[in-house]
Amino acid sequence: MNYLFTSESVSEGHPDKVADQISDAILDNYLAFDPSSKVACETLVTTGQVILAGEIRSAASPDHQLIVRDVIREIGYNRQEYMFTADSCGILSALHTQSSDIHNSVVRSAPEQQGAGDQGMMFGYATSESDNYIPLTLHFAHKLVEELAIIRKQTSLMPYLRPDAKSQVTMEYSASHEPIAISTVIVSTQHDDSLPGHRNLSDEALREHIEKDVREILIPRVVKNLSPDLQHFFSSGFDLKVNPSGKFVIGGPHGDTGLTGRKIIVDTYGGRGAHGGGAFSGKDPSKVDRSAAYAARHIAKNLVAAGVCRKALVQLSYAIGVPEPCGVYVDTQGTSLVPLSDGEISALVKEIFTLTPYAMITRLKLLNPIYLETASYGHMGRTAQTITKTFASPIGELKTMEVELFTWEKLDYVDVLRKTFKL
Repeated sequence: MNYLFTSESVSEGHPDKVADQISDAILDNYLAFDPSSKVACETLVTTGQVILAGEIRSAASPDHQLIVRDVIREIGYNRQEYMFTADSCGILSALHTQSSDIHNSVVRSAPEQQGAGDQGMMFGYATSESDNYIPLTLHFAHKLVEELAIIRKQTSLMPYLRPDAKSQVTMEYSASHEPIAISTVIVSTQHDDSLPGHRNLSDEALREHIEKDVREILIPRVVKNLSPDLQHFFSSGFDLKVNPSGKFVIGGPHGDTGLTGRKIIVDTYGGRGAHGGGAFSGKDPSKVDRSAAYAARHIAKNLVAAGVCRKALVQLSYAIGVPEPCGVYVDTQGTSLVPLSDGEISALVKEIFTLTPYAMITRLKLLNPIYLETASYGHMGRTAQTITKTFASPIGELKTMEVELFTWEKLDYVDVLRKTFKL
């Protein structure tokens, strides 16, 4: 029997994502000037206020105030009526030094013996249903809010848009888990309390105008940028709900408190696969919550791309201070394309991929300042690319460097896996 499955995404202006971006921007600035920095930075944002808390050990000393204000300004919180702006919000820092107990359990004289920064289990997932190996529901949900931000920041097509927004996509799947059609699309976007040239519209008339623009401007732009094999999903009729709550003028950190790490399903696989519970943003890669989750995604994506299976869920687990993982398991969810059990596949994966913290960090180049770009529109399913970034120290020192983003999305182990699995 067919079934429905749903994923959601949120814009860069959503309060939780504002918090994630601040935490990762602070992490990047520490790593830019001291790659050995140990950072666990949590952020809370609310009406007119940003609060930083956590533990840091580093030779660098970036200007937290400047970093926070730059992030908020780039997102677009720059008008007083938002009740949260880059230039006027208060910033309170409660950051302190990382525990020596934790530090000593992780850092070793031989770098390759570095221990895991915490215990826990991490998951990576990949599916062949989309060209970037993430669930289509999440892929479409990300594209809706990402394009909405582009329209807001780069065009005058929808001049009433404000930074906060959410999307949700429900798809019909067959009993064999193949995507069939989009069932429902939800877009909720913060907006001005009136339209240019239309000061006296009722709340419902304003909502209807926004719905028309979503249908005639946003969705066609999203479809145009999809790969041709995915565009047909938007050609059939689906239920479109725009701002179903009605008015959405009050939003962002003034409308809802934001916290780092509260969108872990948006960040990963939209509810498919599994999640170990650990958030990513604000954490340096010694925390396996982050590095092992990226490594597990890297493995899962390469397994599917190599043709070992159509779906792969990879679990890694660790004990604090111990380099080697406690467990490595691959669940192909009944989609294996090789004559091996999941246990046998797992054993071969463990032989191919070294999964100590040092090896994962080295293989995926995780000591570079690459994290702000991950903090909105998903950590998975992105495009590996090299960009140039510039950082400024409090004393005016500029550091410009080329960094490779989303290295865990590279298909650089496909040939090795095909050879190993005789494909």
